[in-house]
Amino acid sequence: MKKQRRAPRSVTRAGRLLALVLGLVAATALFQSPAPATPASFSHAQLAAASQALMRSGAGGIAWYVDDSSGRVVVTADSTVSKAEVSSLQRSVGSAAPALQITRVAGTFRPLLGAGAAIYGGQYRCSLGFNVVKGGTHYFLTAGHCGKAAKSWYTDQAHRTLIGPTVGYSFPKDDFALVQYTNASLSHPGGYTAAKALVGEKVTRTGSTSGTHSGTVTALNVTVRYQGGGTVTGMIQTTVCAEPGDSGGPLYDGTKALGITSGGSGDCRTGGTTFFQPVTEAASVYGVTVY
Repeated sequence: MKKQRRAPRSVTRAGRLLALVLGLVAATALFQSPAPATPASFSHAQLAAASQALMRSGAGGIAWYVDDSSGRVVVTADSTVSKAEVSSLQRSVGSAAPALQITRVAGTFRPLLGAGAAIYGGQYRCSLGFNVVKGGTHYFLTAGHCGKAAKSWYTDQAHRTLIGPTVGYSFPKDDFALVQYTNASLSHPGGYTAAKALVGEKVTRTGSTSGTHSGTVTALNVTVRYQGGGTVTGMIQTTVCAEPGDSGGPLYDGTKALGITSGGSGDCRTGGTTFFQPVTEAASVYGVTVY
């Protein structure tokens, strides 16, 4: 192996600092997509093909959506995705690799299922989303991975007070579930109307673990593949923090019911990225009305 020549003693401290900064810049570049090719944007067909390649890749801990305004596929990778996996993702889309805009976030994308308070089913704890009604029968919406985990739900950890059964769920692909109120002694107040979220909208989320927190909608129609938890599509991506046990809780803007908490990264001390199942889709599938 060829020996490297020692740098002259005359190299200044400023020069060493510059070398360090350049080294950091080079290291950061490993996690970014290649410089845009010419032309500067890609066709809808190319973007769709790149998105499908990401779906086929099977890589966990990533979320992505097509940004028509920039002509890119925006990919968000959590901390579990290695440099080698980032390179593999870029190779998987072939000649459309420059269309990928890759960013990193701390933490792990996961369904936010936990044990603690709020609504209890089996050994799990989730959060109640929005109350809904159909033909005079009352239900509530929660996360699909919660509905998959438990057949019946209770108000307490000891399972003394029954709320009712899970009557339907969809997870993965979607992340919503419907639970019926069969306990006539329980109230089920309303005050919301189902609506679609908008990019840039200021939103609020409430969950049984971390309480109420606010943030901004950053993207729509997002696909996310959770680590060990399946792939969901058509999600709302936000800067609102969330923690395990917040799953199923409501995302809203005033009286507008927007989403059901699905999963994400981080926590409410350091922040994070959180994904929500749009309420309008869940309500449409079950033929229920948010009130």
